[in-house]
Order: sequence, then C-alpha cells, then structure tokens
Amino acid sequence: MAEPSRQPPRRGRRGRRVVPPPSWTLLGVLGAVLVGVLMVGAYANASFAPDRRQVQGGQHEVPDSVTTGGPIISITDGQHRSYRLPPRTIALTFDDGPDPVWTPEVRRVLDAHRVPATFFVVGSQVARHPELVRELAADGHEIGVHTFTHPDLTVLPGWRRRLEYDQTQLVIASAAGVRTSLIRFPYSSYAASIDDLDWPVFNHAGDLGYLNVLNDTDSRDWALPGVDQILANVTPSGYSGAITLWHDAGGDRAETVAALDRFIPLMKERGYRFVTVTEGLNLALAEAGVDHRVESGLAAGPDERWRGRMLIWAVQGADRTLGLLGWIFVAVGVLTVGRTVLLFVLAGRHARRRRAKDWAWGPPVTEPVSVIVPAYNEKEGIAAAVRSLAGGDHPGGIEVIVVDDGSTDGTAEIAEGLGLPNVRVVRKPNGGKPSALNTGVALARHELIVMVDGDTVFERDSVRRLVQPFADPQVGAVAGNVKVGNRDSLIAKWQHIEYVIGFNLDRRLYESLRCMSTVPGAIGAFRRQALTYAGGMTDDTLAEDTDITMAIGRAGWNVVYEETARAWTEAPTTLGQLWKQRYRWSYGTMQAMWKHRRSLTDGGASGRFTRRCLLFLSLFGVLLPLLAPVIDLLALYGLFFLDRTATAVAWLVMLGLQMLTAAVAFRLDREKLGVLWVLPLQQFAYRQLMYLVMIQSMVTALTGGRLGWQKLRRTGLTPTPSQPSASAPS
Repeated sequence: MAEPSRQPPRRGRRGRRVVPPPSWTLLGVLGAVLVGVLMVGAYANASFAPDRRQVQGGQHEVPDSVTTGGPIISITDGQHRSYRLPPRTIALTFDDGPDPVWTPEVRRVLDAHRVPATFFVVGSQVARHPELVRELAADGHEIGVHTFTHPDLTVLPGWRRRLEYDQTQLVIASAAGVRTSLIRFPYSSYAASIDDLDWPVFNHAGDLGYLNVLNDTDSRDWALPGVDQILANVTPSGYSGAITLWHDAGGDRAETVAALDRFIPLMKERGYRFVTVTEGLNLALAEAGVDHRVESGLAAGPDERWRGRMLIWAVQGADRTLGLLGWIFVAVGVLTVGRTVLLFVLAGRHARRRRAKDWAWGPPVTEPVSVIVPAYNEKEGIAAAVRSLAGGDHPGGIEVIVVDDGSTDGTAEIAEGLGLPNVRVVRKPNGGKPSALNTGVALARHELIVMVDGDTVFERDSVRRLVQPFADPQVGAVAGNVKVGNRDSLIAKWQHIEYVIGFNLDRRLYESLRCMSTVPGAIGAFRRQALTYAGGMTDDTLAEDTDITMAIGRAGWNVVYEETARAWTEAPTTLGQLWKQRYRWSYGTMQAMWKHRRSLTDGGASGRFTRRCLLFLSLFGVLLPLLAPVIDLLALYGLFFLDRTATAVAWLVMLGLQMLTAAVAFRLDREKLGVLWVLPLQQFAYRQLMYLVMIQSMVTALTGGRLGWQKLRRTGLTPTPSQPSASAPS
C-alpha cells in the first residue's frame, strides 16, 4: 500500500473531508477490458463454434467428377478440378494441432525417418503454441489451414468462414513467417462424401484462392483402435498414391506415434516416397503434362506478421486471464471454506462457553461509567440516543457527555433541552470525530469509558452488560453487539444480515483467536489506562475505531466481545449513503493496517497480536472480499460458455454454504431466521456494490490517496418490535 499523501485532503463544507463518489469510468473501463478478454477466451476455446451437424444434404449439386475424383480440389471462377497423387507417393497429413505434447513426438518420428509432412493447424492452437509451428516450418514441413476454432463451416455465414481462415493465416504468418494456400475443413473426409451442404463451402474457399485438401485413407486414430488397426486404415491399396489422415492433437496420440514409426519404413520397403501435399500435387501436374507449379508457404508481409502477433497476444492473454481466474476461484473457495470451518469451530465454542451456567467474567463490575457521545448534526437521533444512555440500569451510575463537534442543526440545544441530570453537553469547534472523542475522554470523570455514535440507541441494560468484561484485569476494550434498527427496506434487511454474519459472528472468531481488530464506534467500552497507553484517538485513518483497537491489542490488552450488550443503529437506506459508509470503512481499515504494519516484526505482545490480526484481516477482510467477484464472474461465464449444470451446482453449493453460515450466526445471535429469504437476492445486487467498494478502496490505497469521511443523512431511528423504546426502561 502506498504511503498516504501528505497534501491537504479535499474538503467539503465546513472543512469536512469528502468521500468521493464511485469512479464509474474507471470501473467501467476495467469491466469492459475484462469482459473483452473473457470473450476472446471463449472464442479461442470454440465456445461460439457450432458442433458438427448430423444431417446429410444429398449430392445433387456436387459434380460427379468431384465425388469420383482425387482428394485435392481446385476451384477457380466456378471451374473445378481434382487431383490424385502419383503411384507409390504418400503425403502424411496431420490435423488439429499443434499440441505441446504430441506434435513434438510426431515431429521426432518424422525427423528420425527423414520424411516431410503437412500439418493442418487450428489457429487458436497456433496462437497458444507458435513456437511449435515455427519449428515445423523450419524443418521443412508444410503448414495448412484447419480454421481457427474448428467449427462446422456449413452452418456459418460467409463472413464468419472467412474470419476463421484469415485469423489462422495471421497466426501462421506470425509464427512461421509464411502464408499457405492449403485448407482442410473440420469434419471433412473423402471426396466421395461431399454433399450439397458442403459444396458451397468448397466453392467459397476456392474463390478465396485456397486448394481444398481431403484424404484417400483415414487412420481413425481418434478412436484409439490400436496400432495394427491404424496401420490397416492408412495403408493404400496396391501401389496407388495416397494422402493419409492422422492427428497430432485432440487426446492421447501414443498409438498414432507408434503406428507412424512402423508405417514409414513399411511403405519405404514397398517403394513409396513421402512428400508434402504441394510436392505431391506438383508431381501429379508434371505427370499430366501441365506446365504449372503450385507454390505454398510464400513469405508473409510485415503487416500480416504484426497483426498475427497481436492476435497471438490476445489469445495468450485471455488464456492466462482465465487460468488466473481459475486459481483465484480455487483460492476464494479455500478461503471461504476455511473461514466457515473456523467460524463453526471457534465461534461455536465461544458461544457454548458463554452460555454455560457457571460462566462469568468475574465479580460484578459496579464502577461508575462515563459515556461519550461525539455528535455532528445529529438532530434526528440525538434525543433518543441520549435518553437510552442516561436511563441505563448500571448500578454504579452513568455519566453521559455529549461532545457537540460544531453542529449547525441545533444538536447541542436538543441534548441540553432534555434536562437529564446525568447528561453534560460540551461544545467545541468542528475538528472531527477523533478530536471530539479525545475531548470527551479528557472531561470524563471515571475510568471506564463507553463510546457511542450519536445515532445509536442502547437497551436499558447495555451499558451494564458492556462493562462486565472489565472484571478481568487483562481486558482493555470491549466490543458490543450492533443491531440494525430500521429493517423495513430490502437494503436494510441485507445490512441486517451482514451485521449478524459479517460483524458479530466474526467478532466471536477474532476474540477466540485474540486478534480483535475493531471495537465498533456504535458501542464500545475502554479502560482509560488502555486508551492512554495507546495514545488516544487519532485522525491518521478514517477508521479511528480500528486504529485504536489495534493499538490497544498491540499494547498487550485483551479485546473481547460481549454479545449481550446490544445497540441499535440506523443503517443507510440508499445505495449512495451505503457506498459512502462502506467506502470509508474499507479504506479506513486498509489505512489502519498500513499504519501498524511495522509492528509485524515486533517482539512480545505487540508482534504476536499484529501478526495474527493482520493475517486474518488481510485474508478475510481484504483478500476474500476483493477476490470474491470471481465467483460471480465465472458463474456467469460458465452459464454461457462452460457446463451449465456444473456451473449452477457449484454456485448453489457456495450459496448453500452462505445460508448455513447465516443460519448458524442468526441462531447464535438469537435472531429470527425469516429474514434470510432475501439472502439469495443479495447475491445479485448488494454483493456487487460491496465488490466495487473494495476495489475502489484498494485502488485509492495503492495510488496513495487520502480520503475523508462525510456525515451520512439520518432520518431518526424508529424502534423495531424487537427493540426496546429509547424513551423508557425495558
């Protein structure tokens, strides 16, 4: 993470620093680039290529001279001619390569017997392994086009066919520096098999200047029939010439290599010569007395080579991106499962221990408590918050200090107008939340200090329950249980689920691991001694609650979670407000992690705490949310381009895991499960917003930006049926 910028931050009205809106342009560009790369990957993986048709089209339009002719078909200006190789002449041809395993093995056999061959290559494979084609051409072997993605050409429009040919030519030009005039269509075989559906494809290729190459014998090695059967399939009858069809890709080709190693010497013993397709055609033309020589493998121009190189980079980049996304998918799965296991084991153990009949922090804590309420323009909720705090049932007494941080809406007047004897209102110039909290701590009369946001409503027993962990002298800070009070809207319901699962359940886990990173600003308690030792609240980060919690943990104090101390807060009700809140949280957390990074090498309690805290915070608080979009991205990609059933099952398994975690969290927090019906919907909107928050926060952190926080608009918290009234004891 980059060091925070030292220049003054951008400020809004009254000097308050402003959280910027989402950078939709940046996110849009990144999204468009990623979608483009994935589409290239889908195309190169033949996701858009139609499978072979099974229907037969008849042969009414195919000339008899073609169906009874040779395997090399030349079509020019509607005129067609076919050619056979001369007797005792064999052209070895290989389809579907290059393959990084089997093409070198085939080449090794050819080199050992000093015979040439013709390789009809798939363009996407050439893009992935250009060096193999370069080596084939350097050894004197011939290269032909076998399309770019191996589709059934009979169902493609003319422009798409030409694209298949042209793209294959480009990658051949880049890999081997040549152009080829030879083409063999996927799924083609003998001249006698050409039907009325195939014939337009042959004519179109002829108009583009290609020689169509079929075969006389077919090894059928793709069926793995055994070496002896392959030899029987490719051996020509008598001493006739033949173009033989083999494959150097598409699966295990060990039988192909073994059969080839026996076939070549066997044919040589029978007096056969081995040629490339073009050499064989020129021999046939010479024997027929035709004064013409066909050239193949002409040098490609610089423009073709450059465009081919760009295409190769695009395909390889898409493959690497898909491979990286695959690894990220695995990493996200491992992190998710690992986090779930830890939650079930440690959080479950934590809950069972707390519910034991003999469980207690120690003797009841009855010391008086000072409650500090930093407030800036909180007129909507300050009265309910202060009443709930002042009316608490803590036996030692509660002192409430409202620190008005330069409000302009009458917040201080409202608090003073309540006329509560244990409430003090302090006014100060606007200086930010950390400054207000430090002012309150300085004015507090007691050693136990509770910090509360100005929009938060406490239950009557919350303060009493919150300070009970201080019976343990090693406890320096206590996190309470934050609840969403306004649960009517869909957005609020999603936040309610997130608070129960992502915050409260996690706090059980982090307490068990002794690496609690955040005491929430809505409800947290501190020993004055711990606050003083940690240096008090600072404005070094936007997450002052995380910053102080980590400082207290480094100082050797225990930070614990008291789930029975509940506070009700008003969650943002619009996406814009939610964005501002979560952006500040995410970026502030990253700032706090960066601030405390140097203590990773500390000895003693500081180093132990920081190593645990930053490890789990990095894995589950930053890395997992940052990488989680890959789950949705690959799920969407898989529905269109992969096995839909497997994709749907994988996505449902992840959703089921989330539902199980949610059910456990709600049961531990004694919440009703009915609201979980909105959890599946959360996957399609709310979660994506959280992705964008995390991504932009990370971009801001890496670029060294320094952001501030902006006051969220409040409407005033209305008690829910499960929430006690703020104005009367419960």
